[in-house]
Amino acid sequence: MNKTELIAEIACKAGISKKDAEKALAATVETITDSVVKGDKVQLVGFGSFELKCRPARVGRNPKTKEAIEIPASRVPVFKAGKAFKDAAK
Repeated sequence: MNKTELIAEIACKAGISKKDAEKALAATVETITDSVVKGDKVQLVGFGSFELKCRPARVGRNPKTKEAIEIPASRVPVFKAGKAFKDAAK
């Protein structure tokens, strides 16, 4: 399912226009993104949670040359599925 199909499905299930569904989806995604970037955890009970994790710097290897390379620390967004979502996917 792509974004257009998702918007159409939201509009159908919520009984709203596709334009309103698109605005709602965009606002939801923007709000989740802004909150996670600030360092907040966003929890949607039954669906899952979004948060930012910090990866420490580490030493890796170039697979071609086997040379050690320094991999810098980074922050990565993480999604963890909730129990109800996991159960529905079985």
